[in-house]
Amino acid sequence: MEFDWSPNQRERYADTSAAVAERFAEHETSTDPESVRLAWKDAAGIGLTGLCLPREHGGAGLGALDTALSLEAFGRSCPDMGLVFGVAAHLLSCAVPVAEFGTDEARELLAGMAVGDLIAGNAMTEDEAGSDVGRIRATAERSSEGYVLNGEKSFVSNAPVADVFVTYAVTDPSAGFLGLSAFAVPRGLDGVVVGPPLPKMGLNGCLAARVRFEGCVVPAGYRLGAEGGGGAIFQHSMGWERGCLFAAYLGLMERQLAECVGRTTDRRQFGRKIAGFQAVSHRIARMRQRLESARLLLYRACWLLDQGRTDVGAIAMAKTAVSEAAIANSLDAMQLFGSTGYLAGAGIEEQLRDCLPTTIFSGTTEIQLELIARGEGL
Repeated sequence: MEFDWSPNQRERYADTSAAVAERFAEHETSTDPESVRLAWKDAAGIGLTGLCLPREHGGAGLGALDTALSLEAFGRSCPDMGLVFGVAAHLLSCAVPVAEFGTDEARELLAGMAVGDLIAGNAMTEDEAGSDVGRIRATAERSSEGYVLNGEKSFVSNAPVADVFVTYAVTDPSAGFLGLSAFAVPRGLDGVVVGPPLPKMGLNGCLAARVRFEGCVVPAGYRLGAEGGGGAIFQHSMGWERGCLFAAYLGLMERQLAECVGRTTDRRQFGRKIAGFQAVSHRIARMRQRLESARLLLYRACWLLDQGRTDVGAIAMAKTAVSEAAIANSLDAMQLFGSTGYLAGAGIEEQLRDCLPTTIFSGTTEIQLELIARGEGL
């Protein structure tokens, strides 16, 4: 058993963190699509849009754990968690299934995705179908030209700036889980309608919108995997997303903890640093304990992925631990910063708003607990 990072991992983490800090030193979170695209270019320039993609398609060819470490460095040094989330979702829930299940035609998209020229959005969620893929209503009917897609996706991250969507639709209504198929859909195809950006409380640097497919003809070469294999492909991509994406929140928590230590050692009340009060120092200790506990679970889940052992329970425990730690630590940071933390612009309230959706996206905490419980035979 080895708990330490290798020299290469240390070097990559330090290099990524330094590059992100330099490129995003003057960056401000924006909801303007052109500004968002420019920020993506900066992230792509560091290689963050292609971390785990094959080298032959312009990626870095990293495994799950090394991808997670790079995303952790991204989250630690970039305060725009919406951008970090958007890039990670593009990579893990879109590029990964295209790379692993795409035809040669679909894989031609990867070169653009690896360098950030093509931004991808995961179009899965519908009004009546979140984690329950059995309630997907979007359909894909065979035609002489491929498939005709119809249906509406209700929450697609990156959609307003996306160039390609990875989506899922029913190809055989009678086959249940095996009746779902996956597709890569270039935005330029006729019948792809992207709605206006959805107003959100956080992760503002990641624009989201509804996406509607209106008789959209998709060439058969853009189907991912076998017909009826969409459910399994989605679960595979979620393994990567739940395992690796949340490493970015480890980075956020590391940055946040350093800010809290600085705050409590600088601020003096009643003639001494407030860190000298156990009520304060013990809160800091709890923050560190949550962060390190979550970090161990996430690293283990990613290591298992790299061994070819996709452990659903291990991934669910990691996702649950990181998301709950991120929210708890953000609430503690708010308390430690007091009224300063509550002010917009100080960054502390933004961290809380960015952390709150972690127990919702990529499968709610309730779903993760169900997965863990099933592992116990319940």
